[in-house]
Amino acid sequence: MLLTTGCVRFMLKPSYGRTDMLNKRNRFKVSLLALILSLTCLRVKAADWLPFGPNGGDARAFAADPHDKMHLYMGTANGWIYETRNGGADWKRLARVGKRDDLVLDSIVVDAAAPGRILVGAWVLSSSDGGLYISDDAGVTWNASAELKGQSIRALASAPSDPKTVVAGTLKGVYRSTDGGIHWQLISPEGSRELHEVESIAIDPKDPQIIYAGTWHLPWKTSDGGAHWSNIGAKEGLIDDSDVFSIIVDPKDPNVVYASACSGIYKSENAAAMFHKIQGIPNTARRTRVLMQDPSNLNIVFAGTTEGLYRTADSGKTWVRMSGPELIVNDVYVNPTDSNRVMLATDRGGVLVSNDGGYSFQPSNNGFSARQITSSVGDARQPSTIYVGVVNDKAWGGVFVSDNGGLTWTQKSNGLEKHDVFSLGQASDGTVLAGTRHGIYRLTGEFWSKADQVSLALPVTSAAATAAPVKKPTTAGKKTGTAGKTATSSVGASRTTAKTVPAKVFDGTVFAFARDGDTMYAATSAGLLKSGTAGTSWTLANNPEGQEWYFVSAAKSLIFAANLRNAVVSSDGGQTWTPVKPPTELTQAAAVAVDGFGGLWIGGREGVYNSQDKGATWQSVKNLYVRDVNSLFYDERGERVLVTGNSSTTFVFSAHLPDKQVSYWNTGWNLRLVRPMGNHLVGATLFDGVVIQPEMVNSVDAAAH
Repeated sequence: MLLTTGCVRFMLKPSYGRTDMLNKRNRFKVSLLALILSLTCLRVKAADWLPFGPNGGDARAFAADPHDKMHLYMGTANGWIYETRNGGADWKRLARVGKRDDLVLDSIVVDAAAPGRILVGAWVLSSSDGGLYISDDAGVTWNASAELKGQSIRALASAPSDPKTVVAGTLKGVYRSTDGGIHWQLISPEGSRELHEVESIAIDPKDPQIIYAGTWHLPWKTSDGGAHWSNIGAKEGLIDDSDVFSIIVDPKDPNVVYASACSGIYKSENAAAMFHKIQGIPNTARRTRVLMQDPSNLNIVFAGTTEGLYRTADSGKTWVRMSGPELIVNDVYVNPTDSNRVMLATDRGGVLVSNDGGYSFQPSNNGFSARQITSSVGDARQPSTIYVGVVNDKAWGGVFVSDNGGLTWTQKSNGLEKHDVFSLGQASDGTVLAGTRHGIYRLTGEFWSKADQVSLALPVTSAAATAAPVKKPTTAGKKTGTAGKTATSSVGASRTTAKTVPAKVFDGTVFAFARDGDTMYAATSAGLLKSGTAGTSWTLANNPEGQEWYFVSAAKSLIFAANLRNAVVSSDGGQTWTPVKPPTELTQAAAVAVDGFGGLWIGGREGVYNSQDKGATWQSVKNLYVRDVNSLFYDERGERVLVTGNSSTTFVFSAHLPDKQVSYWNTGWNLRLVRPMGNHLVGATLFDGVVIQPEMVNSVDAAAH
């Protein structure tokens, strides 16, 4: 099929395996990667690319199979349900609940009478949306409960004495099902101004009619299945206005009730008739997200807080911190047959496992990846090495590196000071650069150091501008060589001399890197920076003053930079710059690229546009059926432009420039970007780490053999 866009004709065809765009002698061969991918693709749909980490991320909740304590399910913050069948040593993705990536899965219930039946409560950050989802095939497929559709479900519990009784806490109140989740009834007063925004649920181990509900303002209790409710908060020992995050009832003595709130941890020994505050946890760690008793020793209680894990061995009289304060604990699981085996679901760090009762922990995230990758760069000198940058993971994030094509990953973040990494680049001497919210970092050996030689002085003209200059008079009123004349800054000046301003530590945001020969460019919040010293020192490129630049790309002395609505181009290696008007149809830019044939590319919500005259005119690339573009990348070896879009598509497009042929792959994932890795493609997902194109032989390759 031939499609025409402007004066450019492209042929469109699907691509099902490795590309034939590279010369065979340049094809990257990693025997281990090829073997694993070829074997793995037999177990998945041919369209789906394969996930390979980096391991870790936000883990939210555990639930154990009642008949197999080594078989656990885990909920995440991006809609995925995982399972382990060896007590957390390895994890496997089961399904994305609701086929959405914004569901937080904090509550999981496994039917004790029918372990293949699982209920999951979901909510959405900064929204009242959510829902209840049910699986009858051990988590492989899921259906939404129509009666709780759109409800933000913050808590879910089944009655220990009656598995068919399940209680859900939502922003609207308390709901109960007596048939295993098929039908639901609101059992808290409808429209109550007090009993709503339910964050925690607990059910008496012997009497399913006795239910506790913790809200964003104190806890409540019913002893008759919801016919009557009583506030068990301010008058019974809890500090008024306490958010109740967790409630647990002792399985052998229901009179013992623990509750955690933003004001601390409380205990009752008379079925919540009166609480008393438990001492021992510092004020800063009062936000206790979860309480968990050791099933084998009920005097041992774990408290997972936003500042680490605490443990008491004497029913709350004294507490000891078991981890560092940087740990945010979302859930705790204690193996009932081996209380030394303790598992934590944490923010950023994923799953941590202890085999000594909680005294020491090690990561156990094999197969679990919930990383938000923002950037990637392949090592030009080591073809199998790739770096990725992540955000929102603090000490557990930064940069990860793989030296086997993306199969396994190692964190390489020493010196990054827990910063998010928004961009990655590589200088001509092999130095890897990381762009953060607080400046540029260079990787030397195993350590990152901040680039501290950055001059933000805007160059001034020493000759007339020759290429559509954009002039802005300086306000300092300094004299030039001719008395009485004020210096001006000029985009497009043929020759410049920089102001003498001392270099200083640059602490702005770095959104993108590009390299043209030995010169690096950085699109930043303080302007477009350039470096000819492998990122050691930087100066402000000669471009309009006061502009933030989000995107930059370069190839063969052609440099293209843009922010949301403006763009500039240089045809002479950054000596002069010309303003470029983006396509009128484009509401705002989201990605740019420069190809090796003199073409400029820009993409956004409306699609992809191409210019063959340095931005003077633009043509919509109509055969690239992608909208909401989030990445454009020119693959020099493959002589192609790679295109991805946001959650509206799972396709990757490739525009091969020499023969004007467009190929596409259905990856099965929503991608943030895609990059070549030898004869494979590696994609970064929005929330799920790295995925790799499967090893398959298409008809073109087969014919070649």
